Amino acid sequence: MSGPSLSDLTAHELAERFAAGEATAVAATEAALERIQATDEVLHAFLTVMGEQALEQARAVDQARSRGERLGPLAGVPLALKDVLVTKGVRTTAGSRILDDYRPPYDATVVRRLRAAGAIVVGKTNLDEFAMGSSTENSGYGPSRNPWDPARVPGGSSGGSAVAVASGQAVLGIGTDTGGSIRQPASLCGVVGVKPTYGLVSRYGLIAFASSLDQVGPFARDVRDAATLLEAIAGHDPMDSTSIEDVPSDFTSTLEQGVEGLRIGVVRELLPDSLAEDVRAPLRSAIDRLERLGARVEELSLPSFEYALSAYYLIAPAECSSNLARYDGVRWGLRVKDPSHVVDMMQRTRQAGFGPEVKRRVMLGTYALSAGYYDAYYGQAQRVRTLVARELESAYERFDLLVGATAPGPAFRIGELVDDPLQMYLSDVFTVPVNLAGNAAVSVPAGLVGGLPVGLQVIAPVLGEALMLRAARALERDLDLPKRPTDVIPLLRDLQEAQS
Repeated sequence: MSGPSLSDLTAHELAERFAAGEATAVAATEAALERIQATDEVLHAFLTVMGEQALEQARAVDQARSRGERLGPLAGVPLALKDVLVTKGVRTTAGSRILDDYRPPYDATVVRRLRAAGAIVVGKTNLDEFAMGSSTENSGYGPSRNPWDPARVPGGSSGGSAVAVASGQAVLGIGTDTGGSIRQPASLCGVVGVKPTYGLVSRYGLIAFASSLDQVGPFARDVRDAATLLEAIAGHDPMDSTSIEDVPSDFTSTLEQGVEGLRIGVVRELLPDSLAEDVRAPLRSAIDRLERLGARVEELSLPSFEYALSAYYLIAPAECSSNLARYDGVRWGLRVKDPSHVVDMMQRTRQAGFGPEVKRRVMLGTYALSAGYYDAYYGQAQRVRTLVARELESAYERFDLLVGATAPGPAFRIGELVDDPLQMYLSDVFTVPVNLAGNAAVSVPAGLVGGLPVGLQVIAPVLGEALMLRAARALERDLDLPKRPTDVIPLLRDLQEAQS
């Protein structure tokens, strides 16, 4: 075929090709696998490539289409799955050496829904270990690299999925967002990333980091694809006790209705004066565009946001210390050889299997929950969480949506912050309030800073995804930024030559 590679098309463009008989699911899957083979030695987006299984699924989709079966918009579309969602019989590591050869006996609910929709899972993507990080440098299997500049991080923890979508290794991606782990890498890699309302998407089969904060969501090259993917994975699941009943199921029909008359609040704490001017400029310009498109834009302050990061880094590690206690060398995963007794086995297994960041957060969380410190740390953090949620709820009495920066800047260099955990944690300063409150948010590309992408964050009330995506689509349509990827091969060649 002439024109762009099938790997560079959006899902809805691919669906049009499939319907017209101009492409097949097998051809689209082969194109994705070829792009992975050509680029992943450097980008390292994938931990497991599921080539044969993906082609088998693609052949089944093509056969169903040839029989005249009615298929959905994701049927035959290659997708990258963050390696923190379990897949039956397929290695699932959560980016940790402690689960190096774990093969689950079942599929996560999200995986089942993706397969039912006909999406083709081409592989499991790299991540910060147990989703703990903002750069994918905490992976037990080495960092992923940003396709805009392979010397830079892609963000985290869902860096691998963001890289896969941005580089054309997959058309769509699935990540998880505990404190910004979809939105921040989406901003750094120039793609769309959605953090859904807590409880909209099932967590059954998601390897837990912080259970009251984790949420599964989409990566895509445009808002329509993100909305379509969200429709496929959202919905009540009786296997998840936190799953919301009677949730919306339509996120695409209102996408093109624009922002005329919407009340949009610019949160000062999410677009502070301290933000570098070269970062503020494209974000401020994007907000001005929303106003020119008919939205009523006004600034507001949410003072509790100042304390959200501190509260998050007590609540999340506390839940992590509880969730990760199950990795004891007894039930699954790594077990060290020749332990002298049970306690020795547990200690040595965790020492060998967990990386430095996981150990740091387990210790922080255990301390925050310990006798004599619970009320001063964990209890106080939960009170801040309640305050953040109440302030957001109050803001939506005046505004339909809120906006601000997704990340403090564009992608930083690999190794730049790895020895400074406090500065690394600040990468999430604009995203964690949404997780504490359970609201929905999306990062949509807003422009370039020094040739690197930055995203605008649009925040919605609980279950306000349809309106949020409608505003993101209006901005995307007006900005008309080029959709990544351009050809990443020369960038990778330059990097390899510089390293040789």
